[in-house]
Amino acid sequence: MAKNEKQVKEITSMDEDFAKWYTDIVKKAELMDYSSVKGCMVIEPYGYAIWENMVAILDKKFKELGHQNVSMPMFIPESLLQKEKDHIEGFAPEVAWVTHGGEEKLQERLCVRPTSETLFCEHYAKVVHSWRDLPKLYNQWCSVVRWEKTTRPFLRSTEFQWQEGHTIHETSEEAIKETMQMLEVYYNFFKDCLAIPAIKGQKTESEKFAGAESTYTIEALMHDGKALQSATSHYFGDHFAKTFNIEFQNRDNKPQNPYQTSWGCTTRMIGAIIMAHGDDRGLVLPPKVAPIQAVIIPIAMQKEGVLEKATELKNRLEKICRVKIDDTEKSPGWKFSEYEMRGVPLRIEIGPKDIEKNQCVIVRRDNLEKTFVNLDDLETAIPEMLKKVHNGMYEKALKRRNQMTHEAHDFEEFKNNAKNEVGFIKAMWCSDEACEKKAKEETSFTSRCIKDEEKTIGDKCAICGKPAKHLVYWAKAY
Repeated sequence: MAKNEKQVKEITSMDEDFAKWYTDIVKKAELMDYSSVKGCMVIEPYGYAIWENMVAILDKKFKELGHQNVSMPMFIPESLLQKEKDHIEGFAPEVAWVTHGGEEKLQERLCVRPTSETLFCEHYAKVVHSWRDLPKLYNQWCSVVRWEKTTRPFLRSTEFQWQEGHTIHETSEEAIKETMQMLEVYYNFFKDCLAIPAIKGQKTESEKFAGAESTYTIEALMHDGKALQSATSHYFGDHFAKTFNIEFQNRDNKPQNPYQTSWGCTTRMIGAIIMAHGDDRGLVLPPKVAPIQAVIIPIAMQKEGVLEKATELKNRLEKICRVKIDDTEKSPGWKFSEYEMRGVPLRIEIGPKDIEKNQCVIVRRDNLEKTFVNLDDLETAIPEMLKKVHNGMYEKALKRRNQMTHEAHDFEEFKNNAKNEVGFIKAMWCSDEACEKKAKEETSFTSRCIKDEEKTIGDKCAICGKPAKHLVYWAKAY
């Protein structure tokens, strides 16, 4: 028992070593394990259950909006990938190639998909003939491979799970509407399901997706003040369609190229949850994606009636939430630490004295607040408390983000903020890539997204002093 108790406590403080704190949590909460393939990870049941809950919510939303799931091949012929010059150049350093099938050398190398734009384009060229065939609203859930030099569990791995939506439309207006709609889906998912107050905006020209006309992003701020690009939505215009000879007969019976979008999110959202909400006790999971929303801990369960009452509560609560009872022989203190470390939103304690009073103790994971609840009121109290946990997590993260967002009106102020503060810097920008490069070289801060809908903070570029065109959020990023 002593060994187990020590294991629960062995989480490095985030203030002492944030990277080690992160690794401790993903390992001790049994979210993943390392594999023999460098940069690849085994997502363990608890970690995969979080991903499955994310998938279920997003997949339902995608289908409500008319999208259909498909499955594309894992391999892309080199000649197909080479068709789109900007696209292949953007991914070339990260591509894994298959050169042999068995013992025979392939006549043409096969790329292990880093993304599937080219495969979708090849398919659309075969199945789209008339304006009546449009739109095609496709999505696939799969894994992709990018040969990363530096890897980190969930945040950046050689192989990772994701979804990629690929849609094709009759008009540019429809495609742009789709691009912005899916950006909003991700933004709301982060707010309503992950309790993360992300910012959304357009990527600059140098930061956009290879081959896209415009890229939009969801950026979340982590505990250590670094930004995490968490989901993206791309408008391709008719660029890919022209390259891959996708044509349809329009309403005037003339040939026309359609307009495309692409959008996606990945298992790095699990990393976002850890780094946006976790503390020195371990995970803090948003209720909507938590594998276990409430855990029942029987106190003095060897005493008559305690385990029976705990089981009765579980049978009642499993109709309204994901609930577990821990009836193992481990001490209550060990169990408290274990489920705090695993981030379970609510802990329900029930013992002989509680049974006498027809009550239980409920402890919130987000703030460790204890509440005595009448057993007759549980079906009402549990959903209300889960909602309070979510709202509490969101407000805490929003307050932290606001405290870690700074303004810079000139480059000296920009550099001073970058050196002495962590988080976002809001600064005006002239749209010259040279200024982006200068900011990155001298401060390690990169442009995260353009936020022109926000109130401007001046009319001059904070880097060069020339007339400004955009308000931009900058940050160090994962």
